[in-house]
Amino acid sequence: MTEHKKIRGMTWSDPRGYDPLAAASATFRERHPDVDIVWDKRSLQGFESTSVEELAETYDLIIIDHPHVGAVVEKNCLLPIDRFASEAALARLFAETVGKSYQSYFYKGHQWALPVDAACQVQAIRPDLITAPVKTFSDVIDQAKDGRVVWPLLAPHVLMSFFSLLANSGAPFPVTKGTEINQKAAIDVIGAMKALADLVDPACLTMDPIAALDALCDGNKFALCPYVYLYAPYARANYRAHRIAFHDMPSLGVSGPLGSALGGTGLAVSSQTKHADICVEFALWVASADIQRGLYATHNGQPGNAVAWGDAAVNAPVGTCYSNTRMTHEAAWLRPRHDGYMAFQEEASHILLDALTRKATPQTALSALQTRFDESFDHD
Repeated sequence: MTEHKKIRGMTWSDPRGYDPLAAASATFRERHPDVDIVWDKRSLQGFESTSVEELAETYDLIIIDHPHVGAVVEKNCLLPIDRFASEAALARLFAETVGKSYQSYFYKGHQWALPVDAACQVQAIRPDLITAPVKTFSDVIDQAKDGRVVWPLLAPHVLMSFFSLLANSGAPFPVTKGTEINQKAAIDVIGAMKALADLVDPACLTMDPIAALDALCDGNKFALCPYVYLYAPYARANYRAHRIAFHDMPSLGVSGPLGSALGGTGLAVSSQTKHADICVEFALWVASADIQRGLYATHNGQPGNAVAWGDAAVNAPVGTCYSNTRMTHEAAWLRPRHDGYMAFQEEASHILLDALTRKATPQTALSALQTRFDESFDHD
């Protein structure tokens, strides 16, 4: 008699995070009647801050954010997928990645997760309220002067905007130990962010991307969210009261929409699972082009596979948001991932919030960012 395998997975509670995995698991069971994959959910804030090590004690499959990779490698709580998957299968996924999504889960010689969702900071607009996407940060300021801008600044998203604008200006934030932040560029970016923060609703300080996009959809107050992670379901008809369109990020620098802070999610396997082979098979299957452009995309998913991003049938229901933002995603910037980065990310966000709310000068904030970044490598 075949042993029944019950596999537990953890994802985040938005429909984009849960629905496609639940649908994929049901279809996977048709292929493997002896396998039952059940998903639990955690909030977006929990997704960005909860210890993967803790989750790996309970769950076989875990959706992770790539900046966690350094910490989980040091704690040996995930399986290196390359030890279970064939070189050909991984090479195919690498070739089909959107930007650096696949690379973001490769650390210290191993692949720790497979990209199933690609995202970076782009702009969101209400096409019924604004005639065209904005191109520059100056355009954003002009819209903000008219009270039309909503901008998520809740930690860590204030830091993500800082990262995006700094990289876009040509001086990306350091990712290695002993590297100094470009002081002039950082001061200029903090100044630009402060100018925008002074013009937007103070409620933005408590908004994550979902809250900001909900505010953009609700009523007719806001027309533009200039720096927000792509959430394709909001571009679907009838997902909210009003439909959103996504476009390339507005540029602070002169080189176009490059340097946006990479986001997205990857599917990882716990090192404590008793079903490693089947978990890796599921992860490879979910990340594959056919599933990503099929049931994953049709069940509120936001694919991480470039084949899906280039598929007209995938783009059509979401207002061509993938093709509209492809340039930004392909040129996205990869955050630090060392053990110790996650604590820095939280602290750095509050350092920047102090600067934007006049509790600290830009110079004081920059000094604190450099000090905390240097100290974050003490874990490495």
